[in-house]
Amino acid sequence: MRTTIRLVCVAILMAGLLAGWGSPSRAESDDTNDHDPLESVNRKIFWFNDKVDDYVLVPVATVWDTILPARVEKCLSNFFGNLRFPIVAGNGLLQGKFEQAGSDVARFAVNSTVGLAGFFDPASGWGLEEHNEDFGQTLGYWGVGPGPYLVLPFFGPSNPRDTVGLVADSFSTVYPFFIDFEYVFAARATDLINARALVLTEVREFKAASFDYYVAVRNAYIQRRKVLVSDLRGMSEEEKEDLYKIEDDNGGE
Repeated sequence: MRTTIRLVCVAILMAGLLAGWGSPSRAESDDTNDHDPLESVNRKIFWFNDKVDDYVLVPVATVWDTILPARVEKCLSNFFGNLRFPIVAGNGLLQGKFEQAGSDVARFAVNSTVGLAGFFDPASGWGLEEHNEDFGQTLGYWGVGPGPYLVLPFFGPSNPRDTVGLVADSFSTVYPFFIDFEYVFAARATDLINARALVLTEVREFKAASFDYYVAVRNAYIQRRKVLVSDLRGMSEEEKEDLYKIEDDNGGE
């Protein structure tokens, strides 16, 4: 199984190189409409993902949201977010953000103990803020361009750089190597359904307000990744406000 994953990773990496994702970060400065050469294919995959969401995920998430109190959903979100600690702290270190990585270690320690295995988030109240780092951001931080916009089946918006990052980050999530597959699958399904339940209203409103839902999601994703990779470096206050507005309209990532 691990050999297969490695082969997939190499294949994606080679595809990314052939697509020119290692070139300068065009999509983080150019118009987003100029960086979707695979739009016709992407739209088909996007349509498929949207139907899966409409007919499978949304109904299940709606029932989930009806049964579970909002507080329980938040606790579950905290728990699964806490499990991302190796990815967040590790990529912080890879980007040379040593103080931030130290804060992530402290946050994990506090929430895993005082926060009862991460179900509660006392660390935020103690000034240990939550960070969002992944290997796609790390590649971007060191100058690797995103390459063309991609829509992945089931996974949604991406690009060659972030797809490689997704595979790399999967190796940082160590618990699947020690827990039986059925338990890992159940945990990830729970995380997915709970996460979808938390944004039912936001996504519905965003979709209803979009003239072209595909374009709206694509642009929001590209701008969101631009924010995360750049850490807002070199942006004016007006540009920051515009990006935050896009992020808010999209309900976050």
